[in-house]
Amino acid sequence: MPEKYSMNWDLDVFFPGGSDSPEFKRFLEELEGDVEGFNRRIRQLEEAPATDVRSLQEILATLQDLIARLDESGSFIECLASQNMKDEQAKIHRARLSQTGAAFHSAMTRLDRLFLEMSDQEWASFLKNPEMDPIAFSLEERRRRAVEKLPPEMESLAGDLSVDGYDAWGELYNTIVSRMTIPVEEDGKTRELSVGQASNKMTSSNRELRRQVFHRMEDAWKEQEDLLAASLNHLGGFRLNLYRQRGWDSVLKEPLDLNRMSEATLNTMWEVISQNKQELLRFFERKASLLGLHKLSWYDVYAPISREESHVPYDEAAAFILEQFQHFNPEMATFAKKAFDDRWIEAEDRPGKRPGGFCTNFGVSNQSRIFMTYSGTAGNISTLAHELGHAYHQHVMTDLPVMAQQYAMNVAETASTFAESIVSDASIRHAPTEERRIALLEDKIQRAVAFFMDIHARFLFETRFYEERKKGLVSPDRLKELILEAEKEAFCDGLEEYHPYFWASKLHFYITGMPFYNFPYTFGYLFSTGLYGRALKEGSAFAGKYVDLLRDTGRMTVEDLAQKHLGVDLTRPDFWQEAVNLVKADIDQFLKLTEKA
Repeated sequence: MPEKYSMNWDLDVFFPGGSDSPEFKRFLEELEGDVEGFNRRIRQLEEAPATDVRSLQEILATLQDLIARLDESGSFIECLASQNMKDEQAKIHRARLSQTGAAFHSAMTRLDRLFLEMSDQEWASFLKNPEMDPIAFSLEERRRRAVEKLPPEMESLAGDLSVDGYDAWGELYNTIVSRMTIPVEEDGKTRELSVGQASNKMTSSNRELRRQVFHRMEDAWKEQEDLLAASLNHLGGFRLNLYRQRGWDSVLKEPLDLNRMSEATLNTMWEVISQNKQELLRFFERKASLLGLHKLSWYDVYAPISREESHVPYDEAAAFILEQFQHFNPEMATFAKKAFDDRWIEAEDRPGKRPGGFCTNFGVSNQSRIFMTYSGTAGNISTLAHELGHAYHQHVMTDLPVMAQQYAMNVAETASTFAESIVSDASIRHAPTEERRIALLEDKIQRAVAFFMDIHARFLFETRFYEERKKGLVSPDRLKELILEAEKEAFCDGLEEYHPYFWASKLHFYITGMPFYNFPYTFGYLFSTGLYGRALKEGSAFAGKYVDLLRDTGRMTVEDLAQKHLGVDLTRPDFWQEAVNLVKADIDQFLKLTEKA
């Protein structure tokens, strides 16, 4: 029998009492005071007749401490709000932390000005200090970005105004979703499900149930379309106005810079994917045939082809993941075991939780927490492995300075998707029957569909939305047209029915911390697929190289990272095509196994 694990996380180890924790209240109060003190200290440096290098080094030590504490409090609030979307106190804490974050942002813009006032010679000399070397990349990045932004006073003002403007419009999505329920008829009964619970039904083998839930959810999003369109328009408007004030012409400048990658790399990646989508259309045709359909619809894309509802208990899933991590790297398995034992994971299937999954880091405690809703599907097992990959990535970097741990979203998705590949390939190899092997292989290919087509549709939609938003507000009807155009292009007209309210339903469009919260997923998936291909060739010797690469993710561009650890040029198609070929091999295997079905 597999070992028993709790499906609820432990948050009391950070601050006992949840939203009402007195310890957390004091933590926030002390953080607020220390951010104010940080502000005052920078003002003193600004008034000094010359740059005080020693004082600047002390400031940077304080800076990293504050970043860790902001992460700690932000992660705690995110966990509270996710486990219970009706937690009003968590919302109050989030608003308070936003104010503290704005004050910290203001201090940082003034610190950036101090960096800019140093001559290039002074700056180079400062970075040569042994204490600065581990964070030199981050400091260089901050100075370069500061040159491209508004004067510090204006950047501070924009940050202050964003709390009750930009960020508030983003928070509106969470408020709307927390109030939504989806009526679903199943087994002769009607249940009111949360959006997250309803979304889980989309992987049912019962097509009528999937179709019912899909259209009920569409109806629910339609009821909220005016509010959601207002939110999306004002988020886009804020960004465009800020970019215009900074003199930025391209809406991709910020997301590319945040992901430390070039537009040439992005374009090459999408070009290679587009040239190989025909393989996925072959998969669609076979899947439709297996389901007895002429053509797949949106609600069929991620549906299982087997009518046998496979349910894997949580403890069995945990045991399987640990076994496969052990084969790749025993240290990775030891870490994951600790995550299960110490209750780092919230997986219970219950009402009131927000949809989706995530992994968040507690910067002071050097722990992570994983959030998901586990219902026993193959996709749930993949999600669990995926989020454990995120946590492991953070784990191998905990001894580095805080500023050297701040890796971008695209390489964050590398570690998670790599862990997912380890588990999904093992699941296929250990399948007890050919039918099960086919089902698992299909589930794996569906992730390629998500990253090559679904994510591509989001990218195309957002790119075109911003172009139209420059001219004025975009109506709900026009938003539906834009998303349908993007979906049809990204899926190569391969579906019968599409998702006109996807623009309303997808949280990622409403996240303020990262514009274009889409292409980094595809980058991470393909980059990790390429890495996984290397691991298959090199065996256990690759584990150490993999950890070395992860440890460099916070202090290099992705192009330099790939060149140093893999010897490849990401602006050329070769590496991307190698990764896509692994996906094509999976599709070929699927087609071969199902040709007599």
